[in-house]
Formats: sequence, C-alpha cells, structure tokens
Amino acid sequence: MTTSDIEFDRQHIWHPYTSMLTPLPAYKVESAKDCTLNLEGGSQLVDGMSSWWAVIHGYRNPRLDAVAHNQIDKMSHVMFGGITHQPAIDLAKRLIDLTPAALERVFIADSGSVSVEVAIKMALQFWLAQERTEKHRLLTIKGGYHGDTFKAMSVCDPVNGMHHLFSKAINSQLFADAPTLTPDDEWTEDAGDQLKRWFEQFHSELAAVILEPIVQGAGGMRFYHPAYLKLIRNLCNDYDVLLIADEIATGFGRTGKLFACEHADITPDILCVGKALTGGYMTLAATLTTKNVAETIGQGPGGGALMHGPTFMGNPLACAVAAESLAIIAEGHWQQQVHNIEKQLRKELLPLAQYESVKEARVFGAIGVLEMHEPIKVAEAQKRFIELGVWIRPFGRLLYIMPPYVITAEELRQLTYAMKDYAEN
Repeated sequence: MTTSDIEFDRQHIWHPYTSMLTPLPAYKVESAKDCTLNLEGGSQLVDGMSSWWAVIHGYRNPRLDAVAHNQIDKMSHVMFGGITHQPAIDLAKRLIDLTPAALERVFIADSGSVSVEVAIKMALQFWLAQERTEKHRLLTIKGGYHGDTFKAMSVCDPVNGMHHLFSKAINSQLFADAPTLTPDDEWTEDAGDQLKRWFEQFHSELAAVILEPIVQGAGGMRFYHPAYLKLIRNLCNDYDVLLIADEIATGFGRTGKLFACEHADITPDILCVGKALTGGYMTLAATLTTKNVAETIGQGPGGGALMHGPTFMGNPLACAVAAESLAIIAEGHWQQQVHNIEKQLRKELLPLAQYESVKEARVFGAIGVLEMHEPIKVAEAQKRFIELGVWIRPFGRLLYIMPPYVITAEELRQLTYAMKDYAEN
C-alpha cells in the first residue's frame, strides 16, 4: 500500500475487533493461491488461519473457481422469495446427504450469525406453535461463542466473551459451567451433575440448548469430552427440550469427523453450518432441522411461516460454489488430510508445553493451540510472524492455527516453527 492508502485505511476503514483510535495494523493482500497469501511488496505468508477457518480447500481452487465463473455467466443473484434455482437445490441435496438422516429441512442463510438467529427462531416458534409460550429461554455452557448478532450474543460467554459490553441490552439466558473433562480424560458420572440439576429446575421454560459440539471455538479454543454431549442429548430427550448444534466452526471435517456431533454419535434437532460451507469463497450458511420441527412450526401462528428472510438468502453464486465445495468434501480426501495435520501438530506442538510461557498445548483434528500464561500483544506477534513467513492471528492468550486441509507438511512446519519461536521468546 502507498502511504496515503495506509493512512486512508487507518482513518476510515473499521476492521474487526479493533479500535478506530488505535487500530491494529492491516496488511494488504494482493493475491492468494493454495495456502499462501501474497502481500504487496512481495512477502509470501503461509496461512495458518484458513481465513477464519473457512478456506479448507485452499485459495483459487480450480474447481471452485470454475463453478463461480460458470454461475456468474448465468446469474449472480435473484431473490429467494417465490423463486428457486438449481444451485440452491443442489446445495440442499448435498447438505441432506452429508448430515444425519433426520435433518431434512434446510434454511439457506447468509452468514453464521444469521444461521444461529434462525435456529433460535425455529426453536421458539416450535413451542409457540404448540401454545407452550413458557418455553422461551435458552441454556448453553460457559466459554461458548455463537456470533455477533444480538440473539447470538445472548448465548456467548457472559463474562469472558467478546460481548460483555452489551450485557444490559441482551436477553438473560442460562449458563451451565463449561465442561472440564477433555476428550483424553476418563469420563466420570458426576461430571454432568450440575447440568442435570439445571434441567430439573428449568426444563419447563427451556426452548432449547445451544452449544458448540466438542470444540468451543472463539470463546477459548477448548475441547471437551464427547460423553458430555451425549448426556445433553439424553437430557433434552428426557425433558422435552430441543438441541441446537452450532457446527459453524467444526463442520465439514475440522475435528477429524465430518461433524463434531459424530464424536458422541448424536443428532441435534437443529444444526447450524457455515464458514467452510463455500470453501471460504464467500459468505453463506445454513440451518437444518427435522421434519417434526419444520412441520410443527408450519401449524403455528402467522400462517406457519418461519419469520426470517434475508435479502441474499439462497444466493445462487454462493450456493453453486458451496455445492461444489461439498462435492469435494464428499470425495473423502479430507479424512486423510486432517489425520495428517493432526499427527504433525501433535508431534510438533504438544512438546511446546514445556516452555515457561506456555500454560497448555492442545491439538484436536486440524486445530492446534498454545494457551499462553500472558495475553499476546497481537501487533508485535503478527509483525514477527510475517518476518517468519506465516500468517497467524492470535487473540487473548491464545496462539492457534486451523490451516487449510490442503496444506503441505513443509508449510505446516513453518507454522509450528513460528509458534515455537514465539513460545521461546
């Protein structure tokens, strides 16, 4: 960027989670290919973030590029009210094929946060249609993150999450303690005692439980025991409560299973997906639910319509790319790719727990995390990472990577070396 461009960006463009008074530096990317970001000036960076966990097939994937070009020649967008089109039909078919059998109704949203809003509306309208208006609250677990819109914020961690500034403006939901047992721990029956008590006490007013299965992402990059998720599914069944699984970050292979719910062998009543849905090409998400939930809502007030309809819902361009992204997923190469990434991360990251600066090192699927004892100075860290030829975006005390599935062993080694360099200094 020229000096004037840098100054214009700093003064006028509001980047995510940064102050307009003292903004974090922004680096200009001119192009990207496979797992590499090419900066203005010639620097090449191995991308450890998959552009916030979405670009699983790499940048400029030939198949996704071809589908996008082909779709633009037909139409980039038409409204979805009263109109349908082949890309939406193809996408819905692939989603239904890939997700658990019971999930056969698809709402195509335009972002992850919106898919969570839609899921919550589904849950509330499900009970409203049965004239059970007392069931209007949500239960979740501490340490979670579900998006930046207001209803989604209401189920994000209320104390340590990003949205505590809005506590007086959002609905009060119920928060159980975050799970303490990891997937590597031995399950103990008393681990779910508090959760059982909460169901006993509040089930009559609970519309749904919403959580990130197995992996809590932006709320802290924590991994918890699958038995906890299975317990929640059973409690929801016993107490007549819906279960919403937010798989926006974990869906499509990131944890080593196609969906993280598979680690506990459970099916939610409502499933949210996004991020990797289009291979990171553009914004798109979806909320899937069961025939029972959809048809119950259909018998409710307001003509049975689900009260949501974004302008860019079912965008043909995004749907076409997403359908092809899921076609790549369906071929199954991601399984070996994620296995290889996990194996290498365990070998190269877990030993870094020995450093004094590191509180804990953890790996799950294609996710590698160093939790530091002290908060990371993001601007300083990113400057050093760029010098080392990598792009890693830490937050809080967390230094983590979620690379594209197509990353090579050498590229991944560059990322883990950079994390080692940070831990040493």
